[in-house]
Amino acid sequence: MQQPRWVDAATVRRNLSPDRARRLIRRQLADGFDPASDPARLSAPVSNGQLLIMPATTGRSAGVKVVSVAPGNPARGLDRIQAVYVLMDADTLTPSVLIDGTALTSLRTPAVSAVAMDALAPAEVGSAVVFGSGPQALGHAEALLAIRHTSSVTVVGRRGEAARATAQRISGLATSHRLTTRGLTVDDPQVESAVREAQVVVTATSAATPVLDDDWVADGACVVAIGSHEPHRREVGSGLLGRSLVVVEDIGTAHREAGDVILAAEDGALDWADVHTLQDLVLGRVQRATDRPNVFKSVGMAWQDLVVAEQVARP
Repeated sequence: MQQPRWVDAATVRRNLSPDRARRLIRRQLADGFDPASDPARLSAPVSNGQLLIMPATTGRSAGVKVVSVAPGNPARGLDRIQAVYVLMDADTLTPSVLIDGTALTSLRTPAVSAVAMDALAPAEVGSAVVFGSGPQALGHAEALLAIRHTSSVTVVGRRGEAARATAQRISGLATSHRLTTRGLTVDDPQVESAVREAQVVVTATSAATPVLDDDWVADGACVVAIGSHEPHRREVGSGLLGRSLVVVEDIGTAHREAGDVILAAEDGALDWADVHTLQDLVLGRVQRATDRPNVFKSVGMAWQDLVVAEQVARP
């Protein structure tokens, strides 16, 4: 077998911009791809976290992402989530390219969220709040700035130093207009007013319980929750989902992994029959609500990685 070519993190970012990744994800859905055909994510608990296997295939290629989730890593100065991606020929299943899966995840997750944000957020987004201070917080701010002329971003984190550092990095992302950023700790009383005033709220945390109150989000605002893929964990509460238009990537996948939605349904706040899919948004079968919040709950799916990996791997 020929030695697979390696694509490092710098090449991932150089080969594909966040907004181009968004357009690729959207086009895949618009062209009729059925996310329900994606194989289920495989998960194995290990002593220090989880190992995840995410396979996918299209007519062009096949691929699998091998992911480790180690909650203790941030204290060691390492990423909580790390991965490697194996891209293969669709006919022979011969591995042809190995890709830095951590960089791939940091690119594709905000791209998927941006597809939802572009449909669910108001045309004018003056302010946004991002819960979390890791790579996904930065990536989601960058994805938002690519589709909306946002003038203010507040980063909320458990550690003030990390939140301020991420806010400072976000401030350098705006090249065409002035962007004001700040970092707050989760217990800062200014967090509530920031959320109430925001048109977009992103939760990109490792929290197991809601990080904001159910009544803070304004009608017409867009919430993107991406921090968990486990059925017993959630970042947003039942009350918020119960009064919102709720969108997920795929209904079957959400039933298995979207704890925010699963727990809201178990609490009686939400009926699964009222939950829509991202493809519904892309195809115009559902429109954003202006009289209530709009919530997109994402858990990440293997087909998304493959769509982005195919483009990243091009010489």
